[in-house]
Amino acid sequence: MQKLIIITGSPCVGKTTVTDKLFMSYDNSAFFDGDWAWCVHPFSVEDPRLRNGDKTMSFALSTYLNSAFDYVFFSSVVVVNEEIRRNILNDITAEDYQVIGITLTCSEETLLERHRKRGDPNECSFFWLHLPAHPGDFVVNTDGKSVREVVDEIRGIIDSAK
Repeated sequence: MQKLIIITGSPCVGKTTVTDKLFMSYDNSAFFDGDWAWCVHPFSVEDPRLRNGDKTMSFALSTYLNSAFDYVFFSSVVVVNEEIRRNILNDITAEDYQVIGITLTCSEETLLERHRKRGDPNECSFFWLHLPAHPGDFVVNTDGKSVREVVDEIRGIIDSAK
């Protein structure tokens, strides 16, 4: 059965880096970075048009799943939200695939350090970091772990999923 692996968590927690390495570690796989589905300036979570990006995410994921990839990796900060995730998944046209959700987390200190290394000129926010994980997600704490260690931990979760 195809697997749709959702990776979520705070900005700067390592979603894109980890998901890119995961994607490259599986044959017949695809990767969609949902955070690029609504890349606008200025960005605001108050923009009523923001949910239009969810349609892009559903379409891209449908395309990958309907193209018979064994593993479809999807990273996005917004899919920690139950309603947003449900709406995106409900609009996917593919059938018979398994969803595996993973929430990445870390300490505030680690997030600040990663934010500094990224060179992001915006203020580092802990808002997303302190949201509860999506119900049913596996939670992976990335503190003190290399990207390889996090990838290996997630591979263990994916490979053991029935």
